Amino acid sequence: MKLKKTISLLSAAVAMCCGTAFAEPAGKPWMNAGLDAAQRADLVIKEMTLDEKLKLVYGYFGSDFEPKKSRRPAEAHEQSAGFVYGVPRLGIPNLWEADAGIGVASQAGPNPRAATALPSGLATAATWDLQTAYAGGAMIGAEARGFGFNVLLAGGVNLMREPRNGRNFEYGGEDPLLAGKIVGAQIKGIQSQRVVSTLKHFALNDQETGRTTLNVKIDDASARMSDLLALQIANEEGKPGSVMCSYNRVNGVYACESDYLLNQVLKKDWGFKGWVMSDWGATHSTVPAANAGLDQQSGMPFDHSDYFGPPLKEAVLNGWVPQARLDDMARRILHAMFEHGVVDHPVSAEPGKIDFAANAAVSLKDAQEAMVLLKNSAGVLPLDKSVKRIAIIGGYADKGVLAGGGSSLVYPAGGNAVPGMEPKTWPGPIMVYPSSPMKAIEKRLPSASVKFIDGADKAAAAKLAKESDVVLVFATQWTGESFDMPNLSLPGKQDELIAAVAEANPKTVVVLETGGPVTMPWLPKVSAVVEAWYPGTSGGEAIASVLVGEVNPSGHLPATFPASESQLPRPALDGYPEVQDKRFDVEYREGAAVGYKWFDLKGLKPLFPFGHGLSYTEFGFSGLSAAVKNGALTASFTVKNTGKLAGKEVAQVYVSPLKAKWEAPKRLAAFQKVDLQPGAETRATVTVDPRLLAMYDSASKTWKVAKGDYKLTLAADAADGKAVSTVVHLEAASYDVNGKPLRKSR
Repeated sequence: MKLKKTISLLSAAVAMCCGTAFAEPAGKPWMNAGLDAAQRADLVIKEMTLDEKLKLVYGYFGSDFEPKKSRRPAEAHEQSAGFVYGVPRLGIPNLWEADAGIGVASQAGPNPRAATALPSGLATAATWDLQTAYAGGAMIGAEARGFGFNVLLAGGVNLMREPRNGRNFEYGGEDPLLAGKIVGAQIKGIQSQRVVSTLKHFALNDQETGRTTLNVKIDDASARMSDLLALQIANEEGKPGSVMCSYNRVNGVYACESDYLLNQVLKKDWGFKGWVMSDWGATHSTVPAANAGLDQQSGMPFDHSDYFGPPLKEAVLNGWVPQARLDDMARRILHAMFEHGVVDHPVSAEPGKIDFAANAAVSLKDAQEAMVLLKNSAGVLPLDKSVKRIAIIGGYADKGVLAGGGSSLVYPAGGNAVPGMEPKTWPGPIMVYPSSPMKAIEKRLPSASVKFIDGADKAAAAKLAKESDVVLVFATQWTGESFDMPNLSLPGKQDELIAAVAEANPKTVVVLETGGPVTMPWLPKVSAVVEAWYPGTSGGEAIASVLVGEVNPSGHLPATFPASESQLPRPALDGYPEVQDKRFDVEYREGAAVGYKWFDLKGLKPLFPFGHGLSYTEFGFSGLSAAVKNGALTASFTVKNTGKLAGKEVAQVYVSPLKAKWEAPKRLAAFQKVDLQPGAETRATVTVDPRLLAMYDSASKTWKVAKGDYKLTLAADAADGKAVSTVVHLEAASYDVNGKPLRKSR
């Protein structure tokens, strides 16, 4: 009896503390949290009027939009991304939507909200660490709630087919397993805070040039084994409440009215229960879009018409869009709201309760884990504490660190450290977060004389370099939404600056703050290169901690760095320079051979391979073994820290068929990040997703593993010459569209 009473009291305490509703309010059975989300959504739908359903499927831009003289709804949060009216009489709250995957972004205007910025999505992918990705997601999800938002438009997982893409910094790199796992973990973290996360951009939105007019041409099997597989894994790992369809066409049809993408792949094949929202300005019709699976028009007035406003009502009343389809649209939105706690735990804006100091620490750890040491010769890094004269050149390093542009831009506390740079308007402003690498280095090396020069005068920079013991050149590349880079070179003659400085002093360290891969004609002349990406709110501190050895770098590249544009599947960027309002095709001739797979297939040597990343210590791999049990392939191996410093290594397992024909010679099959003290070793076991051993068969919608021998390789990157390998025999097997085993093939 005492135990039962204790449990009862604890349950009551939890209900009071967390606001959990265990009993249904009178007349509102859907408010019974003991029912599942599907049951609750069905109960609400029965009570809703036609106009209430229509309200739920129509989203507004959350800010004033001067080009169309549009004003935000009064209930929307100022300078926000979106707003959708709920159904107050039924207890269904409004949806307040904020951009994006790097933090709680603010639209431009007089009162931007200052929030914590994570490093770029590509940086988080470079951590190869699911716990770090989850923690970052949980942090920005908590801030979203603190600012009064219950939907984050976060969860970008578009593969890096085009390294010049201006939005690559938001995404998870070139490999479907890594990108899907990392973004899935971040989505899970966001939704742990009772905020809906949004998987995007669905699908094959891989460049910004002509994004609203281009048509991607790709076959089903190639899409399923590349971009769609990345999205599928992220969906499975994160279980997002919503999916955002993209601007582009796929095989002739707009993504937001593609029955293939929305109804067949997402909802039927993957069993997605949530809702599909359009990107802002990506809706092009009423009847075709609704019947093809679009559940909510977003961001009016970005579209040409209010397709899901009065025209949708007319279409339903006339039977062009069945009533059952409108019910399904509204039900999906409600399902996600119940599933992820939006209804049971209404948000209220309480920014004063946000712990920004703790959140900055989360961003700091993410940035530290993401730093990739690309080169380190002559032991120039970490910086010796006895160094006397340090030259810091370029990159606004005396002021702060760069951020990417567009809808994901997070405004920092303290404002822009370098205001006034062009463009000042969207996709700008160009933002430099006030976290100075120079000041952080001075704090850590108080006995050194540190001098800064902006690098505008190449001769002056070379003179300072010659007079210094070591030189730190900060090179930047600003990228953003709505545009692509014309090439992979650093802009603004920075390559010439670095070459001149390295000529004056070979002890030159280049710190890159870029949106993605860049070429490095000066690479042989410099001693060290660190890829810092866009490192977020605490970026200056993160960079300094790695340069001085306070933190041992452990990031690995989530994307191949090409030696030149000539190595790419499309050396010239399709549609560039952009011709407005003119449709053009982008043919993905590489199919599923994205990134390192393309380089392997064509025998190309990149500047730096996928998975590359050095450390201040050394690691060894041994004892690789493979086993098949109940049809599941596992690999076990030992990683040892053979150096003198504590550090982290990313063990990467690649798989290659010895006889079967794949899109490329090998695929990343699994990975594990390990943390080891000097001399310590650990034994790890990973399980390989069967889809990574198979070819997709479109006719049967199955993944088919061919009988034969397969080589497993344990490596530190995709081109590791010191890798260890073993061979395993696999029997023929078939798996359903989601990778679940079917009966054994004969």
